[in-house]
Amino acid sequence: QVQLVESGGGLVQAGGSLRLSCAASGRTFSSFAMAWFRQAPGKEREFVVRISGSGGNTNYADFVKGRFTISRDNAKSTVYLQMNSLKPEDTAVYYCAARQSLARAIYAAEYDYWGQGTQVTVSS
Repeated sequence: QVQLVESGGGLVQAGGSLRLSCAASGRTFSSFAMAWFRQAPGKEREFVVRISGSGGNTNYADFVKGRFTISRDNAKSTVYLQMNSLKPEDTAVYYCAARQSLARAIYAAEYDYWGQGTQVTVSS
């Protein structure tokens, strides 16, 4: 079992930055691929970015390329999402997810564990 706890969300103006953190506990962190998803009101949960267990491989959704950066610190069992140049359309609840298989996965159903989510609101 893996427990995931997100933090770092908040209210920011368009063009601003936030850094989200997701702290994991319960299992060997480096054996899990990690991802961030987001869900806006009335919309389906969508893939944002994933990172491999070692941190050497990442995949980004097109709408965040060049603005968001995922990283992980396996010694701290934490994954981060640095979000720059935020736009109002980035407003959503952001979820951290873990997948026991290290194979590439971008669908929510492929992830085994989820955090409770953290709200990000970008004002125009």
